[in-house]
Amino acid sequence: MFNGKKSIEEVPKENTPIWSCTKEGCNGWMRANFTFEHLPACPLCASPMVSDSKMLAPLTNYNPIQKQE
Repeated sequence: MFNGKKSIEEVPKENTPIWSCTKEGCNGWMRANFTFEHLPACPLCASPMVSDSKMLAPLTNYNPIQKQE
């Protein structure tokens, strides 16, 4: 019998280094291994960013130009 519901597989997450925007009210952030600059500016508001971490699904950056942690 078909119940119409798909079972959703949970995506594994790991503690990932990120950059977070310092401006109050801005939710800007980016993965640390996908940045071009040593100290990036927020892509949404151009404010300074600080190093942080977030539980995210793992991604691999294969671009050799971008900074590798």
